[in-house]
Amino acid sequence: MSTDIERLQEKAKVLRRDVIEMVYRAKDGHPGPALSIADIVTALYFQEMRVNPNDPQWEDRDRLVLSKGHACPIVYAALARRDFFPLEQLPTLRALHSMLQGHPVMKKTPGIDMTSGSLGNGLSIGLGMALAGRYQKKAYNVFVIMGDGELQEGIVWEGVIAAAKCKADKLIVFVDANGWQSGDSVEVVGGTSSIFDRFAAFGWHCQEIDGHDIGSILGAIETAKMETGRPSMILANTVKGKGVSYMEDNNAWHKGVPTKEQYDEAMKAL
Repeated sequence: MSTDIERLQEKAKVLRRDVIEMVYRAKDGHPGPALSIADIVTALYFQEMRVNPNDPQWEDRDRLVLSKGHACPIVYAALARRDFFPLEQLPTLRALHSMLQGHPVMKKTPGIDMTSGSLGNGLSIGLGMALAGRYQKKAYNVFVIMGDGELQEGIVWEGVIAAAKCKADKLIVFVDANGWQSGDSVEVVGGTSSIFDRFAAFGWHCQEIDGHDIGSILGAIETAKMETGRPSMILANTVKGKGVSYMEDNNAWHKGVPTKEQYDEAMKAL
């Protein structure tokens, strides 16, 4: 297992480099939110999720809904490194007519399971996918990655209630708790609240982990997959901009482009 974790840690570093490269070349993008979920995305695509790059629409595949769609560069990097499309596409991020738009578009990008970007919708969409799998007698899991800021959207809690009522045990939601959203800290914008306790109060199976500890991520996924009769939420405590010192916990990098000097510093650090 230690060898697997080391392999995944190195892969996460590669994906972080890809994010910096993409945003720098595009001169636009959201590096901070992408870097905070790099370890989660790595664990999913390179260890946990059953996917087939040769058949992106394989009916039995596990699904991922990136509800915080602005963080898509990290998912694009993972898909390219999993051979869903050539690495040469990565520098086309946000270019006109590119398959890699500023938010995920399922009809443009192989491996993207759902168009996203309008915050708050991912959990309910994931629930729909999970219920469809149940009715079709499929065994796939549906993973959703949400930001802590988007929990302020009311539709999130409608989905939380419905998922518990439907006993959607194939639905596994990661909350990327980096403490920031575009306008300010989550606490300043939305007030203090316990994410863990709120999900638990609605009947969800809940875990809290270090979102940068790949061993903990893998363990939490396995625990969630064994849960029956209720959906799972994994509260991942993360650092926005993780891996690049000047971006870490600095909300100025929610959306921003490194200078040449900053780009060189980030790539050297990674």
